[in-house]
Amino acid sequence: MTSAAELKALQASVKQRYRDDPAAAVTALRGAGSFADPGITCTVRTFAGPVRAGLHRATGGDGADACSGDMLLEAVAACAGVTCRSVATAMGLPVTGAEVEAAGSFDATGTLGIDRTAEVGVSPITVTITVTTSAAVDDAALVKLGELTERYCVVGQSLRHPPTIRVVSAPAS
Repeated sequence: MTSAAELKALQASVKQRYRDDPAAAVTALRGAGSFADPGITCTVRTFAGPVRAGLHRATGGDGADACSGDMLLEAVAACAGVTCRSVATAMGLPVTGAEVEAAGSFDATGTLGIDRTAEVGVSPITVTITVTTSAAVDDAALVKLGELTERYCVVGQSLRHPPTIRVVSAPAS
């Protein structure tokens, strides 16, 4: 496990560079996929290899493909977990393990266009992080850990703003 001092040392030069040049802190991220596979799918290139996403069973899928809603919750869980572990380390909390769960639901009548008043999207999303500690941690510290995790979770904070979606035509070949 990394200590608070080790984390501080690990990030010191990066933080100083961003203090000196705030524009350097703006970090590009990218996700990409294609219609490479058959069916109503989009194959996404991930760190661990390609993942074929398709229709959820609730919208006509057969369950053979990943659900993009589940992938969203997986991304939220991953980011919240890494953020929580980093914050706990910085706070010097004796966290030795954790289980992270992101849960939500969607109304299929909205995404299928059956009910135009139904919200489209996964909502509400709740992240529960159950920590294991090597010593007692008071409730106030756990509340602070949760608040800071929510504040600094990039994926969670990104959900405040919906993406802009553009569709363009590829040049004819």
